[in-house]
Amino acid sequence: MPAPRTLLTRAKRDGHPVIDGERVTFVWHGDEPPELYADFNNWGFHVWGEGGHAAQFHAAGPRLWTYTVLLPPDAYIEYGFRRGDDWLPDPLNPRTVWNGVDHHNNYFTMPGHAESGLARARRHTPRGEVTAHVIHNDGLLANGKRDVWLYRPPATDAPYPLLLVYDGKDWLRRGKLATIVDNLIAARRIRPIGMAFVEHGKQARLIEYQTSDTTVGCVLQDVLPLASAHLNLIDVKQSPGAYGVLGISMSGLQALYTGLRAPDVFGKVISQSGAFHLGYPERTPVIFEMVEHFPRAPIDIWMDVGRFEGLLELNRRMHAALTAKGYPVTYREYAAGHNYPAWREDVWRALEQFYGE
Repeated sequence: MPAPRTLLTRAKRDGHPVIDGERVTFVWHGDEPPELYADFNNWGFHVWGEGGHAAQFHAAGPRLWTYTVLLPPDAYIEYGFRRGDDWLPDPLNPRTVWNGVDHHNNYFTMPGHAESGLARARRHTPRGEVTAHVIHNDGLLANGKRDVWLYRPPATDAPYPLLLVYDGKDWLRRGKLATIVDNLIAARRIRPIGMAFVEHGKQARLIEYQTSDTTVGCVLQDVLPLASAHLNLIDVKQSPGAYGVLGISMSGLQALYTGLRAPDVFGKVISQSGAFHLGYPERTPVIFEMVEHFPRAPIDIWMDVGRFEGLLELNRRMHAALTAKGYPVTYREYAAGHNYPAWREDVWRALEQFYGE
């Protein structure tokens, strides 16, 4: 391992943290180091018996501290420094990304990490049209209304399938899903598809996405008629199961539930980092009981999850349960944590599998 002063020099010159093969070294220069929270230690959380602790720096010289960890060669990692209740920016790393809650995380990639580039708008790529709408339903929605954005693909006269996207605003803004689909269609990697980005109910999100028939009912009664009125969709009555549904974390749970409850409409399920257990770890979640005891639904399923997530074991359990029941499941683990940069870098694989030309 290089001398600590050499590490500090390299961090200032070449970027931080310092990477040597699979060895990653964080360096802190100061009287007292902060705690290090990151994807690779699950941000100090404990999830149903799984979890991590804050990483502690070790003294390496006068006012110099280091922490070293081994990581996969293709990893994408977000991290943050914390002292007490305050998050501190890494003074040696200007690369930051909004965590979606309350602050920006620093991030870095390992040398073997390769970005698809699909989330970046390309100058001469035809773009689909995104239009904003509001649905109203006092009985099925927590606040009586919900924002919905519809995506109409470019340059097609033929009817196309619909992809229902839960957590719609985040997928539009942070996930860049409309841009990803634009690029995939332009490259003829997928057929044209329409999308309905449905926003959640803010404080009601956990309720709406925890195996909720109310949410499925709102989708069938309000979202699908809206989408059908504005998009040139395939008639799902003529092509049962032609539509897809996408969700992440809690909405990844709801995406699978939606497919199980309405397989005649949503025959393609994309569940990323599904939160298949919440609240009562000693109880079997209803989604597992549905998979085991209900007749097998005619749906195809894509699952992916980060290897640094507290939800990893739950996703492995769900994959095993679905496979044991005979469901066709594509399952993938990648070297990242629970965040939109990771989800958007993997979602194209699911789109290509379900909508590839």
